[in-house]
Amino acid sequence: MSSHKVWLFQCDKLGLVPYTTLIEWRKGVFSYKALCRFLVNIQPLIGTWVHRNPELMHVVYVMPGFLSVVGCRIIPQKIGPLGLEDGSILWTPVFEILCNHVGSTSFFLHGRERGVDYVYPGLLKSVNKDCNVLLLEIEHRHQWAGGKLADLKNFAHEVDNEVSSSQRIVGQKRTEKPFIRLESDDRELVLEFVTSQVRDIVPDAANVLLFPRPRIDAVDSQQDFIVLHERRLLLLQMYERGNMNHDLKSDEGSPLNPTELGSSEVYKSLDCTCNYPASQAGDATLHEFLQLGDWVGLSLQAETKELYSCKYWPYRYEILSAFYKFPIRAPKACDEEFAGLWGGTFGLPPSADKPGKPLFLIFISYEETKGQQQMYANKILEGKSRVSRPNGSTMFVVNIDEPSMTIFPWNTDKQTNSISVKQSFKGEGISDGYRYRSIQPGSLFVLENGLIVFLWEHSRDLLTLKRLDLGELLRRGERLPSFPPVLNFAHLTSKYRNIYPGFSHF
Repeated sequence: MSSHKVWLFQCDKLGLVPYTTLIEWRKGVFSYKALCRFLVNIQPLIGTWVHRNPELMHVVYVMPGFLSVVGCRIIPQKIGPLGLEDGSILWTPVFEILCNHVGSTSFFLHGRERGVDYVYPGLLKSVNKDCNVLLLEIEHRHQWAGGKLADLKNFAHEVDNEVSSSQRIVGQKRTEKPFIRLESDDRELVLEFVTSQVRDIVPDAANVLLFPRPRIDAVDSQQDFIVLHERRLLLLQMYERGNMNHDLKSDEGSPLNPTELGSSEVYKSLDCTCNYPASQAGDATLHEFLQLGDWVGLSLQAETKELYSCKYWPYRYEILSAFYKFPIRAPKACDEEFAGLWGGTFGLPPSADKPGKPLFLIFISYEETKGQQQMYANKILEGKSRVSRPNGSTMFVVNIDEPSMTIFPWNTDKQTNSISVKQSFKGEGISDGYRYRSIQPGSLFVLENGLIVFLWEHSRDLLTLKRLDLGELLRRGERLPSFPPVLNFAHLTSKYRNIYPGFSHF
């Protein structure tokens, strides 16, 4: 067997993209070996990620793009006229990681400022195969390694003016993970400065498709591939020319980026509120961080941390600009057949299509309690204008070892299709929202058409769910504008209202 067939087999074995897609991707790299290198590197990133705040906006799905992976934020929304079966989904890009010709990675943060779409190039650090935390950080660089760098000299000069010698830390500088040890306000300050320095306007030719659309017609599919090939090459050229062949040591006095902020602008951005000395033991001051070097750039860190969880919903560290991987997995056994991601909404009668109703994303997992198998349904996204249940809330719990004697109250759905119940189980669920939550008994009904329906016994409310393929929904979805870069990665404060303008259904 020839070498390229061996590497093609290895690429296909990973199962990240279809075989036919691998053939198309091969046109953009030197070899299948280079492609396999990229796929192995980014494989741990694929999946669903959440943020620590209980807001509406904090679900990001990382999926294959085109010789890339794309982090897509799922926008809170209502179910459209086509329902979940044939509808799409509203989304906005957070970041993407492109594969270059040798299989190396190029990281771009996405953002929008003053009506203009930008990309912010940086580095993807080594990805742990069991990574569960994504961190957006600022990293000091001593040599160019891709992307664009920012000059901190003016920034540091203004900080120095604000810090008296009596406030400075004297002694050995702590260099281990210096950015993450900054206080949250200072991390935000540095992130805002650096993104203002390294940004590039996205050309029209690169501001179209991020991944192929579902196509039946081969001609249309091929046209998408042509557009995507051109877009990728354009972005890679922007990435490579950022600071190509620049000697940081020999040219310390020259800014790498012609859009460098002036001293007065930096002074305004500082707002004279630097935190010195650090308020907690082990924290670093902004002054210490700035003393480590002049040149810095964005980096995406994919790390493995010990996380505690409750019903699979992780308890997160108080870290700015971080996402946490949600362990959505395929069912392991026949008694876990409902495990995974589901979508749906409240409403009567039970039907897959409920135009105008808020979309809920629900994660179902299993846990054994007192010798009985329990099924937990946790909410990870709520499509309302105001959150009524925090992300991570257990919407209902079902004992799959205890059948329900409750009779399903409807014989037909809205389209007068006959409803046939396959199984039913006893359970209980949250009946109210944030402040006045109470638990009501209920029943889960498994319908012959693949839907599952939870019925609250007293209120007679129904939550109707169907299993979702987020990747497929996103490929035929509608892209919306991104937030400004730092806010786009991870929001900084807890909010219980929908913070995305134009809240609409798809």
